[in-house]
Amino acid sequence: MEVNQPKEAWNQPTPQENKKIVAGIFALLLGGIGVHKFYLGYTTEGVIQIVLSLVTCGIAGIIPFIEGILYLIKTDEEFYQTYQVNKRGWF
Repeated sequence: MEVNQPKEAWNQPTPQENKKIVAGIFALLLGGIGVHKFYLGYTTEGVIQIVLSLVTCGIAGIIPFIEGILYLIKTDEEFYQTYQVNKRGWF
């Protein structure tokens, strides 16, 4: 006879892997080369960010800086729903 014991929550993988902190830091520090976009799985947007940075001689680096701040001020759930579930590529 097998007894089903409840699984402990700490031992289970979370259904959502939140990448908020890492993506925010990448956007602030390495945003000009689109690292945060590639980390979140947005390859096209990452390439666009690289091209924009090259064409504008780095001036377009303000965009990922703003994105990094937005990433970090959102709640975990809001970030997860916006950027990981709904796949919103910009802002």
